[in-house]
Amino acid sequence: MSTTLLSKQPVAQDTDSGSSLDEKGSKADVSSGAIPPLGLPVDAVAGNPFTAVFKKNAKLDLDAIATQPSVFDDPVSLEAYRPPPQYENTHRFDPLARWTWREELSVVRKIDLRIMIWACIMFFSLDLDRSNISQANSDNFLPDLGLTTNDFNLGNTLFRASFLCAELPSQLISKRIGPDIWIPCQMVLWSTVSLAQFWLNGRASFLACRFLLGFMQGGFIPDVVLYLSYFYTKRELPIRMAYFWLSNYVADIVSAFLGTGILRMRGVGGKEGWRYLFLLEGIATLFVGLASFYLMPPGPTQTRKWFTEREEVIMVNRVLRDDPTKSDMHNREGLSVRMIWDAMCDWRLWPIYAVGLVHMMPVGPPQTYLTLSLRNLGFNTTETNLLSIPSVVIGATMLLLTAYFSEKVNSPVAATVILQLWALPLLVALYTFNRSTSQWVYYAVVTLITGFPYVHPIQVAWASRNSYSVRTRTVSASLYNMFVQAGAIIYANIYRKDDAPLYKRGNKTLIAIASMNICLYIFAFFFYKYLNHRRDRIWNSWSQKEREEYVENTKDAGNKRMDFRFAY
Repeated sequence: MSTTLLSKQPVAQDTDSGSSLDEKGSKADVSSGAIPPLGLPVDAVAGNPFTAVFKKNAKLDLDAIATQPSVFDDPVSLEAYRPPPQYENTHRFDPLARWTWREELSVVRKIDLRIMIWACIMFFSLDLDRSNISQANSDNFLPDLGLTTNDFNLGNTLFRASFLCAELPSQLISKRIGPDIWIPCQMVLWSTVSLAQFWLNGRASFLACRFLLGFMQGGFIPDVVLYLSYFYTKRELPIRMAYFWLSNYVADIVSAFLGTGILRMRGVGGKEGWRYLFLLEGIATLFVGLASFYLMPPGPTQTRKWFTEREEVIMVNRVLRDDPTKSDMHNREGLSVRMIWDAMCDWRLWPIYAVGLVHMMPVGPPQTYLTLSLRNLGFNTTETNLLSIPSVVIGATMLLLTAYFSEKVNSPVAATVILQLWALPLLVALYTFNRSTSQWVYYAVVTLITGFPYVHPIQVAWASRNSYSVRTRTVSASLYNMFVQAGAIIYANIYRKDDAPLYKRGNKTLIAIASMNICLYIFAFFFYKYLNHRRDRIWNSWSQKEREEYVENTKDAGNKRMDFRFAY
């Protein structure tokens, strides 16, 4: 658990949990001391994260109680963490509610179908509109508009910069009016800009559209991450984030096939094929944006009767037991300037921000220039689009495997450093290539580099988990993504025109960055390990009464609390 309990007494087990619970799942009052039986804790046991992956999970008894031990089982900590009246789900909070694994798994499947799948469709739409420029490049996009490689780099930089600038304002708007309103608005705005690229006529219009597209899309990802945290526990979120980003890879595959077909429209109406690519895909995402106004409920108890009252009780209480700070704020409550500043000054999250800045740099330039590199190798438009698919398939597979590894070992650092270990030897091989190297050998290595294990979803969940409050999570999600976008701005300019086509200087820089990143991950591991060890030492030195007084009277909030432990 992220929160250390006041006392670590053995958890009582109910041998007949399914039949002995009443309709609400309650049996007694917490304050009376007669707490209904709880389920066995499912938190991963401490140990070596690299050996935990080989441990076999115990078979789950579907009719056993699934309700996890939490701060709500102690009368003192219950009052300290009790959801306030303004919390939108307070009417479903019940510290005595109990449910079985059969019920919980059924509810989670329903959330996946109702909430998660549509979130993936929305992200699919975003990636379709922001990455179709890659397919456009294979259709002589740059020569048609009289643009150079440096113009293309500038367009990418403007996109990233505007995306970065919009992150925090977008998140604050979303927190004020609700993600169920703001996210669909974003989608309608960016899809309009995307389809308007049909009328591009030169450098100025290209740069303007790239800037506007980034500005309209900025904040979408942290908005959705915060939204999904309303429905999922901290252990469920990383794998959901993996499926969320899997839609990114699906979009790349689908757009490659769509591009292959749509780009053949070159000459229709005297227009280039890439113009129809922007137009048709922009119209498709516009429809998704309009549908999202209906298909995004505000929260677990505001779902247009998609869930029963019993299911709402389970949804609310299982999430609050996992993270009691999720009731800190209403889902339409904005942040004050002071809250924003305090969240930005939270130095405990800075290592994650640093990792976010640099983790994609070793693989970003080869990925950005994949289609241009394939054209330089002599492949035509159709071959280039089809040859980009294997790297997407490899990347999608590695994404899921890495997410599974993260869930199995319960160690974000162990799961995310894999990207650097994957990229480093391949970049060394790429650096050794010369003009006489076979185009197929070059293609194989570049495909493996661009098929890297995408660890960004795990790091997003890591930042969310270590924030430990809605207000900090709101800002940290944006700040983390801003650092990621800042990193993208940097790596968009590592490959330069005077270094083409082998980019020797650029690849040498990428090798150095990958080596540095491995050291950074090791530092983050020991940084959080030290913080937890220090808190354990202080917490364990206190008497039971001192702990209760701390929980009742402390002014510490979020991850500053002495009873909170960081994930690493």
